[in-house]
Amino acid sequence: MNLDADAAYLAVKARDARFDGRLFVGVTSTGVYCRPVCRVRTPRRENCRFFDNAAQAEAAAFRPCMKCRPEIAPGLSHTDSSRTLADTAARLIEQAVHGGEALGLPALAARLGVTDRHLRRIFQAAHGVAPHDYLTTQRLLLAKQLLTDTAQPVTQVALASGFASLRRFNAAFVERYRFNPTQLRHERALPGAETALRLAYRPPYDVASVLAFFARREVRGVEQVEGLCLRRTLGWMHRGERLEGWIDARFVPERHEVHVSASASLAPVLGAVLQRVRQGLDLDADPSLIDPVMATLPVPVRPGARLPGGMDGFETAVRVILGQQVTVAAARTLAQRLVARLGESIATPFPALTHLFPHAQALATADPEVIGRLGIVRQRVRALQALAAAVARGEIELHRGAPLEPTLQALRTLPGIGEWTAQLIAMRALAWPDAWPASDIGLLKALGSRDLEHITALAEAWRPWRAYAVMQLWQHLETRP
Repeated sequence: MNLDADAAYLAVKARDARFDGRLFVGVTSTGVYCRPVCRVRTPRRENCRFFDNAAQAEAAAFRPCMKCRPEIAPGLSHTDSSRTLADTAARLIEQAVHGGEALGLPALAARLGVTDRHLRRIFQAAHGVAPHDYLTTQRLLLAKQLLTDTAQPVTQVALASGFASLRRFNAAFVERYRFNPTQLRHERALPGAETALRLAYRPPYDVASVLAFFARREVRGVEQVEGLCLRRTLGWMHRGERLEGWIDARFVPERHEVHVSASASLAPVLGAVLQRVRQGLDLDADPSLIDPVMATLPVPVRPGARLPGGMDGFETAVRVILGQQVTVAAARTLAQRLVARLGESIATPFPALTHLFPHAQALATADPEVIGRLGIVRQRVRALQALAAAVARGEIELHRGAPLEPTLQALRTLPGIGEWTAQLIAMRALAWPDAWPASDIGLLKALGSRDLEHITALAEAWRPWRAYAVMQLWQHLETRP
């Protein structure tokens, strides 16, 4: 954060939510570390130690506060760290932990193309702790959230958090937090009941604009925007089994939080679902970095703009392809036809949610003639099925933990995917904040020019947040009289 201790203490005294997730305070008199928004009595200045992340606080022998719950604080966005490689490593660790993947340091270093030693050195310099300590903190904080907000058995929580055995989980939990996992358990109505979890964000957050974005693109049967809620169905492959269920994300603006309910069927992948909600609603963004850059746009802007993504990267990419050279309304109609023809039906407590979006294998193996009869031109059918086949084979991953340039290169080799499509997929499926689809007709209209070199040069002033500029310019077009 580059804050001195006195400035950090002022943020804690003010309970300033803008610093949430970027500043933690350890209280020496209690041995607990808190978010700056914690509602307990403000500790004395001489009892405070300040940290950039939760792993640093835990490395200093502080345990997480039970009131403010550090595990629900906003995380890192793509450009938070001055060392891109170390930041990428941190995101991959978070992705692996929440996705239930086993990820050792050698595998992480190999994935990034560096040695173990180099990764440890640059990670320590950027984040103040070793990668192993960061990994352990992420696992324990996920376990703490699942123990607090769900009725999952402790053994299942241990496995979902990446621990090889219950014994190792209990030992790590007691060593870090100095009490047993079962002591954390809150009573719940019934095992297997729907779960409700909390996720925080840094204000300001333009909730109305984000929900309006999803509402304009709402595919009937798959998703619904109602009031402050975004609901949708979701399919998920987990250890060779396809899980099917639904999620309900409700904004609670007065608390700067999103409360997420999920069907019991998604319990084994709750950590991964939470990561996708964070990405889809861009909860990790830092407006204090983005908004000053957006203020230089040549159109009126709203503070707290976000980069709405998708809860499912493959679905998002499919919908980007369907949107090639057509309006938002036309793309939505094509997506609805695709769901009606190839999507599986599902029972939910919400009458508006009736179908799952077609998964990659289903789309890859579908008869091209069947897809074409939905009104999708032959070139886009080829693009859709080539993408689906690559995703089904595991050759392309579409989430914010995926490597940007290799993924874009793989996308560009597919038929029917040009630079505009690749940049929009980077923006909405990979959560890349500097994506810039220069040829987008909306950008050209909003900026009043058809000169691609001119608008690309103009956009240099908005780096590294050009994707947020895209959202602001689109919003300007959609809301102007």
